[in-house]
Amino acid sequence: MLLDLQSQVYEFVTTHLIYFGQGYNIFNTLVFGLVLGIVIILLIKMFRYIKKDPKELIIPVIPFIFFGSSTRALVDNGIYPLSYLLITPGIYIITGLATIITLLVSVYIEKKTNLDYRYLIILVGVLICIPNILNINQINLVALAQVLGSWALVSSVFILLRNKWDLLKDKFNLSVLIAQLFDASATFVAIDFYPYMEQHVLPNALIGLTGTALVMFPLKIAVILLALYVIDRYIEDKTIKNMLKLAILILGISTGLRDLLSLIMGT
Repeated sequence: MLLDLQSQVYEFVTTHLIYFGQGYNIFNTLVFGLVLGIVIILLIKMFRYIKKDPKELIIPVIPFIFFGSSTRALVDNGIYPLSYLLITPGIYIITGLATIITLLVSVYIEKKTNLDYRYLIILVGVLICIPNILNINQINLVALAQVLGSWALVSSVFILLRNKWDLLKDKFNLSVLIAQLFDASATFVAIDFYPYMEQHVLPNALIGLTGTALVMFPLKIAVILLALYVIDRYIEDKTIKNMLKLAILILGISTGLRDLLSLIMGT
């Protein structure tokens, strides 16, 4: 009886929570969203404790984002083995813990030496990325140009309009939007020009409805601009405001990088 129950629990978790190629579903999307919300709350408390502004980490966390996304892409292309530690959510848990530990240690070292903690974070992030970079054995330059070209084309509109749009005069807000447009660009090229499929529930439904991943651009623009407006209008606490924006930015860069790297290594 106990063995049957354990087997059922294991099957439920691996089917609905662990991503092993089946794609995302409503259940694991809601669970991951709930977990993300809890993590953000804990991170807000952590930033208040260490007296740092999440906004300061826009650049320092990029190597860690690359580490997580490139590891996942290397698994997608069979270069790294398919393992619970290297897929969703395993790799993102490892990456998140590595980032948090590095942040806390760097802040401690800063207090003892006055060395800017952000430089230490970047250094550690770059070092852990080296094995992944060395394992990227091919790059499809055409696919790379398609993604970067579409991203630059759409992003340039908002960059040119930033001084005429109060919401985007804030460089942080503009960075968040551009990060999400990067994700939209990678999705658009991978699905419309190559044999890839969308894995997330809502985008997959909209792409199926419209017949093109171009729908990701208006979807991202509408949702992100609304989110930024609500955050700026109704949240006064600086730490909460900047943590929410940083989380949205990280989500955009991480998923966009994973899609881009999977695409250029696998075609």
